[in-house]
Amino acid sequence: MSIQLGFQPEDFTMKTWRSVVAELIATGLFVFIGVGSVIVAKASLTEAGIGGATPGSGFVIAVSIAHGLGILLAVAATASISGGHINPAVTFSQVLTGRMRVSTGLLYVGGQVAGAILAVLLLKGIVAGPMEAGLGAHGINVFNPDTGLGILDDQIGNGAGAGLLVEIILTFALVFVVFATAVDPKGPGHLAPAAIGLVIMADHFIGIPLTGASMNPARSFGPALVANTWTDHWIYWLGPLIGAGLAALVYEFVFLNREE
Repeated sequence: MSIQLGFQPEDFTMKTWRSVVAELIATGLFVFIGVGSVIVAKASLTEAGIGGATPGSGFVIAVSIAHGLGILLAVAATASISGGHINPAVTFSQVLTGRMRVSTGLLYVGGQVAGAILAVLLLKGIVAGPMEAGLGAHGINVFNPDTGLGILDDQIGNGAGAGLLVEIILTFALVFVVFATAVDPKGPGHLAPAAIGLVIMADHFIGIPLTGASMNPARSFGPALVANTWTDHWIYWLGPLIGAGLAALVYEFVFLNREE
């Protein structure tokens, strides 16, 4: 395993640009579905006069299913073109284990982030201002002793440490499944899109009431930029990158490069 640095002429072939465009389109569609589900679910709660610091079970189920199905379809559509990353954290795991050049990885991340931004801009253009509800921007749900609302708490940064740990764990689960199904040559590659969609859905079931369940810096960055909401945004980059890196290294050295 070796990290491949530097730009080379072969980094800018038509195959590379097709892959980057595929990542842009697929990430945009995933973010449009995911953020759109958040907006619609919140709108339905607002119209019903229901609100609170912690999302209700109906909201969690609807948004979890939308994100899970969205990523399943996006991965299935682009797996043969770009590898179906749809996530800077997944791209980082491939670069870290030497499966992708740093230069190509940066192009992938650029496409993913651009796709996410365009998707949220489209949603902002079609959704009424009062119903935007933060455009699906992520935020940690910190416990407030005065109101008794919220969940996260720790001794580091008023819940930021707990939020970071949640994102690390959720992304570890995601990338571990990616390696076990899509990367491992002995894994069930034909089931990779479904497995990835299911782990995203499962992670959302627990993560939505805690951090919003990002696992994907592009999914967090698009809404943060368009809605200008940056509180604790660093968690949604650092957590997924740490979780992805740990999962990649564990799978690489424990399950792939092993001596029996």
